[in-house]
Amino acid sequence: MTELERVPPGVDPNVPSSARVYDYLLGGKDHFAVDRAVAEKLLAVAPDSRLVARANRRFQVEAVRHLARQGVRQFIDLGTGIPTTPSIHEVVRGVHPACRVIYVDYDPVVRMHAQVLLADSPGVEGIQADLRRPAEILSDPYVTGLIDFDQPVCLLMVGVLHFVMDDEAPAGIVAAFRKHLVPGSHLVLSHAMAESDPEAIAQLTMATAGSPAQGRFRGRDEVLRFFDGFDLIGPGLVPVQDWQIDADDAVIPLIDGPPRLRVDGGVGRLSAGPPPHSP
Repeated sequence: MTELERVPPGVDPNVPSSARVYDYLLGGKDHFAVDRAVAEKLLAVAPDSRLVARANRRFQVEAVRHLARQGVRQFIDLGTGIPTTPSIHEVVRGVHPACRVIYVDYDPVVRMHAQVLLADSPGVEGIQADLRRPAEILSDPYVTGLIDFDQPVCLLMVGVLHFVMDDEAPAGIVAAFRKHLVPGSHLVLSHAMAESDPEAIAQLTMATAGSPAQGRFRGRDEVLRFFDGFDLIGPGLVPVQDWQIDADDAVIPLIDGPPRLRVDGGVGRLSAGPPPHSP
């Protein structure tokens, strides 16, 4: 199908959703005409955006697989998006079946899919919540019942913080979650970069202005600040198509040359000391 068969309560099919736009770029089927219109405007100026979306997803999969191999058993995926294969719990449980995963997204369409996908998956839960309200997520009974914050946790913020505007204090949001993590926890993060092609930034900004899909492109120094208190591992903060940490996992290049829409990703390990720039 190219339209959702039914519109979940609370969803306006005339307002674009970042989760549904991303689903379209990944080749999914859960999107409305308004989402496709936003994606096509982006593709018109940045035709390689589908490949960037795939590279971003691959970065996320490779990062959580590596951390599961390193012994991390708890994962909180903020801004989950519409499920795609392989899901995070499928990846990490392929390493160790004891891994536990919480999926978090504010989009009712994502919640609808999670209810179906996770119906028979003990140790995996999905909640509808807004990452801009960390206290509500951290106190949610599904989260507190599944996640032991006295043990290392992997916190995923993949392709989501660029939808948090500056006046919503994105660094403060990351810090609020970080305060609940013990050393040895990790942050997996990717972000749309201000180093992208100016025309692509302008077109996407115009197409999404005032909508939940509106984005904020940030420079490298701004994105690095989200990792305050974490030590970057592997290649550091790099374009997602270039991120690799396990040499035995062959990575087939998805993109030739720099893409017009640049997304950088990195993985940080929480150090024992206090963050240098706590908001």
